Amino acid sequence: MRLTMQSDFAFRTLVYLAAKPLEIASVKQVADAYGISANHLSKIAQKLQRAGFLQSVRGAQGGMRLARPAEQIMLGDVIRCMESATPLVECFNMPTNTCPIVSACGLKRILHDAYEAFAAHLDQFTVADAVGKPALVSRLLSPTTLRRPSRAEPQ
Repeated sequence: MRLTMQSDFAFRTLVYLAAKPLEIASVKQVADAYGISANHLSKIAQKLQRAGFLQSVRGAQGGMRLARPAEQIMLGDVIRCMESATPLVECFNMPTNTCPIVSACGLKRILHDAYEAFAAHLDQFTVADAVGKPALVSRLLSPTTLRRPSRAEPQ
């Protein structure tokens, strides 16, 4: 199974915010910390906010923070939220399905059950579990620690 970038970035955002629970972070700060697109992350943050995982803080020092403690955000809920719009296989979306054997095939049920088992496994863990070592994660994500090689530098 492969997660979408949307889910990956959602998890990264939640981990970032959980590692720095007293801070309010901008989308740009989180995007810069991970070297990802702020524009793309902004859309993901909006989805996380609509789902009740993030809270938006307005104003000059505004940004985002977790809407509830990291110990109360289940990873299974996050994956269901982020992956709900992306069918696992074509036959999960009947309006666009072109598979001629969909009415007789057992694969759809098997894949659905596998996805549910995957999400159920994630239900055993919270965002706090995903952070691991909060102090170390926070330090690794701080602007002074981050130094990405420029395109001109050899890697």
